Amino acid sequence: MSIFSIATSGLSAASLRVNVAASNIANVRTTGPLPGSDGASTPAATGSSSIAPTFPAAYVPLRVDQVDQSSGSTPGGTIATVSTVSPSYTPQSDPSAPFANGDGLVAAPNVDIASEFVQLAAAKYSFIANAKVIQAYAETEKSLLDMTA
Repeated sequence: MSIFSIATSGLSAASLRVNVAASNIANVRTTGPLPGSDGASTPAATGSSSIAPTFPAAYVPLRVDQVDQSSGSTPGGTIATVSTVSPSYTPQSDPSAPFANGDGLVAAPNVDIASEFVQLAAAKYSFIANAKVIQAYAETEKSLLDMTA
């Protein structure tokens, strides 16, 4: 694997890390009914006795799993995959939500804002480092070509 492809795999992983962290931060307040509850208001609360509304599930937070790419005789680079956080929700008190259960609880995404900002910072520096590797590689290759001419 070339230096260029190793660095571009790092750039790709950093970009994915930024996208996942941004999605988690943007949806941190996207709550829904607790799993196992019916996700509907009681008929008495809605004034309807036949059809109860359903509500979308809480946002399921994501995480990036990044591992070394070690295939063949020339390993190098990284592979980043996205998976869901487990447990994906935490019970949160919000009795005013129309989908709150009998105890006034809703499912809130299991997102740690501080951790997400750490992920953003790590992705930023990873992106910068890999971009510098590409820049140095290009400059070295250019100088080598200039010497042979």
